[in-house]
Amino acid sequence: MEGGDIYKASSSLRVNSSSIWRNNSVGVFARSSREEDDEEALKWAALEKLPTFDRLRKGILTTSKGEASEINIQSLGLEERKNLLERLVKVAEEDNEKFLLKVRKRIDRVGIDLPTIEVRFEHLNVEAEAFVGGRALPTFFNFSFNIVEGFLNYLHILSSKKKHLSILKDVSGIIKPRRMTLLLGPPSSGKTTLLLALAGKLDPDLKLSGSVTYNGHGMNEFVPQRTAAYISQYDLHIGEMTVRETLGFSARCQGVGSRYDMLAELSRREKEANIKPDPDIDIYMKAAITEGQETSVVTDYTLKVLGLDVCADTMVGDEMVRGISGGQRKRVTTGEMLVGPAKALFMDEISTGLDSSTTFQIVNSLKQYVHILDGTAVISLLQPAPETYDLFDDIILLSDGYIVYQGPRPQVIEFFESMGFKCPDRKGVADFLQEVTSRKDQKQYWARKDEPYGFVTVQEFAEAFQSFHVGRSVGDELAVPYDKKKSHPAALTTKKYGVNKKKLLKASFAREYLLMKRNSFVYIFKLTQLFMMALIGMTIFLRTKMPRDSASDGTIYTGALFFTVLMIMFNGMAELSMTIVKLPVFYKQRDLLFYPSWIYALPTWILKIPITLLEVGVWVFLTYYVIGFDPDVGRLFKQYLLLVLVSQTASALFRFIAAMGRNMIIANTFGSFALLLLFALGGFILTREDIKKWWIWGYWISPLMYGQNAIVVNEFLGSNWRKVLLNTTEPLGITVLKSRAFFTNEYWYWIGAGAQAGFIIVFNICFILALTYLNEFGKSQSVKSEGSENNEQGQRTGEGIQLTPRGSSSSHHSNRGSGGEIRRGSISTKSSSARTEAAGEASHNGKRGMVLPFDQHSITFDNITYSVDMPQEMKSQGVVEDKLVLLKGVSGAFRPGVLTALMGVSGAGKTTLMDVLAGRKTGGYIDGNITISGFPKKQETFARISGYCEQNDIHSPYVTVYEALLYSAWLRLSSDVDSETRKMFIEEVMELVELNPLRHAQVGLPGVNGLSTEQRKRLTIALGTQWTLEEQLCAPSISQALTFLRLLMMLFLMKRGGQEIYIGPLGHHSCHLIKYFESIEGVRKIKDGYNPATWMLEVTSPAEEITLGVEFTTTYKNSDLYKRNKALIQELSKPAPGSKELHFTTQYSQSFFTQCMACLWKQHWSYWRNPPYTAVRFLFTVFIALVFGTMFWDLGSKIKRPQDLFNAMGSMYAAVLFLGVQNASSVQPVVAVERTVFYRERVAGMYSALPYAFAQVAIELPYVFAQAAVYGIIVYAMIGFEWTVAKFFWYLFFMYFTLLYFTFYGMMTVAVTPNHHIASIIASAFYQIWNLFSGFIIPRPRIPVWWRWYYWACPMAWTLYGLVVSQFGDIRDLIDDSDETVEAYVSRYFGFKHDFLGSGGCCSCWDCSVLCIYLCCFHQGV
Repeated sequence: MEGGDIYKASSSLRVNSSSIWRNNSVGVFARSSREEDDEEALKWAALEKLPTFDRLRKGILTTSKGEASEINIQSLGLEERKNLLERLVKVAEEDNEKFLLKVRKRIDRVGIDLPTIEVRFEHLNVEAEAFVGGRALPTFFNFSFNIVEGFLNYLHILSSKKKHLSILKDVSGIIKPRRMTLLLGPPSSGKTTLLLALAGKLDPDLKLSGSVTYNGHGMNEFVPQRTAAYISQYDLHIGEMTVRETLGFSARCQGVGSRYDMLAELSRREKEANIKPDPDIDIYMKAAITEGQETSVVTDYTLKVLGLDVCADTMVGDEMVRGISGGQRKRVTTGEMLVGPAKALFMDEISTGLDSSTTFQIVNSLKQYVHILDGTAVISLLQPAPETYDLFDDIILLSDGYIVYQGPRPQVIEFFESMGFKCPDRKGVADFLQEVTSRKDQKQYWARKDEPYGFVTVQEFAEAFQSFHVGRSVGDELAVPYDKKKSHPAALTTKKYGVNKKKLLKASFAREYLLMKRNSFVYIFKLTQLFMMALIGMTIFLRTKMPRDSASDGTIYTGALFFTVLMIMFNGMAELSMTIVKLPVFYKQRDLLFYPSWIYALPTWILKIPITLLEVGVWVFLTYYVIGFDPDVGRLFKQYLLLVLVSQTASALFRFIAAMGRNMIIANTFGSFALLLLFALGGFILTREDIKKWWIWGYWISPLMYGQNAIVVNEFLGSNWRKVLLNTTEPLGITVLKSRAFFTNEYWYWIGAGAQAGFIIVFNICFILALTYLNEFGKSQSVKSEGSENNEQGQRTGEGIQLTPRGSSSSHHSNRGSGGEIRRGSISTKSSSARTEAAGEASHNGKRGMVLPFDQHSITFDNITYSVDMPQEMKSQGVVEDKLVLLKGVSGAFRPGVLTALMGVSGAGKTTLMDVLAGRKTGGYIDGNITISGFPKKQETFARISGYCEQNDIHSPYVTVYEALLYSAWLRLSSDVDSETRKMFIEEVMELVELNPLRHAQVGLPGVNGLSTEQRKRLTIALGTQWTLEEQLCAPSISQALTFLRLLMMLFLMKRGGQEIYIGPLGHHSCHLIKYFESIEGVRKIKDGYNPATWMLEVTSPAEEITLGVEFTTTYKNSDLYKRNKALIQELSKPAPGSKELHFTTQYSQSFFTQCMACLWKQHWSYWRNPPYTAVRFLFTVFIALVFGTMFWDLGSKIKRPQDLFNAMGSMYAAVLFLGVQNASSVQPVVAVERTVFYRERVAGMYSALPYAFAQVAIELPYVFAQAAVYGIIVYAMIGFEWTVAKFFWYLFFMYFTLLYFTFYGMMTVAVTPNHHIASIIASAFYQIWNLFSGFIIPRPRIPVWWRWYYWACPMAWTLYGLVVSQFGDIRDLIDDSDETVEAYVSRYFGFKHDFLGSGGCCSCWDCSVLCIYLCCFHQGV
């Protein structure tokens, strides 16, 4: 977009630097007319004598004092760049065009042609196959059935049941350079698909036919991702980076294209013609071709033009980090691609979240770039304002996959008039174009009153356009192939990446290091966690309690070493969530060819090595001598080296699993499975001699096996273990190693260490391959409305719900008393007789439906101030204030029957004010007074009568649109509203916001699946409107609101900084608003036909304030309008005589039981339609059961040796730990997604925390029972435990409650942490503690007395106690070579007594109950 940014092309297409840029028709150049002094002339002369390479790195910079000095372009500092841009583009709205014209003038003076791109698409068809109806919903059964059906389809046994859908239908057209093209169309018309097809980024799963060419060249002849830039409607950014850093990284990766060669040729020609360029333009263009800088002048220019300079050093933000506003985030998405060298821009809904003024400024800047510097642009906008619409040269109107019109903007109205449709006066043409093809809206535009109206289908429009003169012109032009000889050699890029791999690697390392610094909390937490675990470990395995007198003592040391390896390996599991959270941004940047996958992967590996050294050092140097390992310092450092390699192996493995899974739930599941195989086949739980021959391969490829063998060899071949016991002939260390079937040779340490190094390399290579070849999990898709194929929607038959103010005799009754005073209704209970009477009245009026009475309330807020603690980034830049004030003494009043529009530029504080008034702000500092009908606002009661449609669309992803509305109405409408009335009410709301075609569509996750952005926004409005209309500030009826309130509309206008500058009536055609601002001296008059909203935002911009020397806030506060508003606030802040404070007999509209049932109903559908969680967990459990069954085949019946008991107990221990951890880990992201919805719904007063927690807990019971039953039956039979009813059901009992308390524990960790990534790190610490105190690694009798209390508090200990005792605690058979029975051995070694079996069962139930209570409490408190 910027001056140096537009000479975009690939160096690989160069014939040579001079011939590419030569225009043979221009031979004579004019000399510069710039006045210059002798000193500066001498400096220019010296500069021109330099070789071209050096000349492009030097410039003449004018200092603030007006002195000219020679500078090195690469050393241009932040302040110098800022001053340079201040001179070139002081005010973006006014100076950008002048700046670009200067750049173009410089290029034209030497006869250089800029490359242009013409995009043609002919007979383009895009088709997809998808399930429809009930099969489209991802239920448990559908997921399972789809897997089977897909397999049978692959074998050609069964035909596919998917329905064929056409997205684009034989569309053709031309996108010309130097012309701005606007892409319009109603939702789900195929706009995004067309843009993706033109940009070469269409999903390969879609079937594409037809051709797309750039300058006559097919997509396979160049690299479309580097030639064109596609700007998505979804904002994917790394929240921990600032706006400047985000754009700077993008610029470093995209490079400068062919700008360097163009400028070299430009400089050569200027030297030949003795032309001296403008020094500032020269420095800018030279700085723009400098690659590899962290921040460049191009980045600064883009920030300025997009209005992002005010938040350049603010974090972008995400769910964890407070960041920029939604509108600013959308501009960051746009700027991320504009800093690159692409010549063709395909921009998808870039105005979402932006005010009309900002949208106009951005589109105007793009227009200047396209017109002046020969760019190509297709921009999709949802609802462009008239003045923004007028900026475009061409229009493409798309509807239901057909191109209805493509051609010059002025002639589009002519085409529709030829079809009999006319755009009314004061109706935006863009709105008219999007409505005229709709069955619902088309009739109102029919202009031929003498002819009967008949619905004209989209296909008929498309066919008529082919015979329209504009359509014929397009067809004639397409019939003549583009002459490839006219294509500029630098127009199309054939080089895959923007800069060389070395610079990309440097940029990637810099970004990863920056993110590590920003996420230092995670690493500090992990280090602290390791430190605490080291303290616990070394005080349990304390050397004074660790003798070396027998092989049994050696087993305890083996347990300590096993725990050490396991602790280090578990520590790497945090890489799962940390990798997955960055994958969406990676996939976006990879597909845009910012860098190859290995460039991204390498820094994540290399930069973690120092952290690994530190973490392992903390563990080893704290525990080694305290536990009492061999005192040889060489063995200390050998253990340290080995554990460093183990840690790196684990990190690489979990990064690889994250890249394979790509989804938190699936990655956690397979991560647990990977750990399980490493764990079970590592040689400790099941010795090498006891591993079945069909699983021995798993033993040899297990990294844990090599690590475990190496660490025990390093310890037990040391000097402390060389003594020979009585009746033996070998050292004690060898005896210990042989008893557990470990290797006894010293060289196994080096084999183990070498294997770990090999695994590190293999797993990192697999990580890179997964990043390279796999795409994002789930497809980004919107829902196509039912019936959109033929554009027909069912018409409702007049059923409706009428809203009547209580006490009114008619819905048309005025809401004002005599004298214009506002009537304040009092709260009254709706009786059945009143409802019957209202229903009768509706029937009398000829309407079907139920009337829902409501009370009218006013809201006043006086001198509202909202502030937050000053962000650290701003303090580091020298800001001394402790608080950042976002709202500065805002006052106003909202009255019933008066629709008030809250407006202002992006960053004015609109959302902040709405959050404060709605009671949604949980942090910061709020001052001022808020009243409801004259009484102080109480959030508990206010939530019952208020509706808040948030800017962010937060919904449960696994329910359908109708279910979401039904659930909300169930909990929000009064308890005396019966089911039929409630359903009628929902139907009315769905009709109002046009959601009927999407009734059975799943909501889905934003940017992944389900509803599109526009559809999701309509659902948000419906959920807010649905119960707002029952008791809130509404017009007499839904249908009349849209008409009646236009006449009474008020405007609340804010400016950036959180201050009001106009609160008053709009008047007819905004006459009062226009009169007010035009009365201010210096404010320019509005042009005829200009949009008042855009004019208003333009004339009140900060730039205008500076130019006029006016402070609009001060002007407003000195006006009569302000005094009238203050008087109104004072009046409405006092209760009306006889009125009562807002009060409800119950806090919630529904009873506790109804809340529980409603929450459980929603949780049921959320679980049933979440197969990545429910189905994958079930299949994983079956698979694990089969793995365990074959791994521990028939070991349950073998109890002749102590090792047999260890093996059987090992099967229980491994199953409990890993199935439990998998359950806890996989439930966390599910709870985290729903928790965001819970916050919104709870603050809206829909339910208390306890019903929600109850539903979360209750819905898990059947799923976990099925999981435990399937696992228990398979494993119990295959392992060969004793078949008695009591033992079998005890086994099921303990497995069921164990999986339950692990699942509830996972839920609880999410409830007490900011997000599931932190939750997973915190949870892993307790997994290790539970593991250590479970009684397997170190039995209870060997635990020091000061830690034994925690053994009884550890839930896993009770589980193992119960499982072992229920199976072996009553067996009195003798153990081989011993006079001790199995029962006695279990009692002596493990401390397990059969008499305690019932108590163990009770304690497992108690553990579940305690975790449920904690879960409820934390939900209540958060």
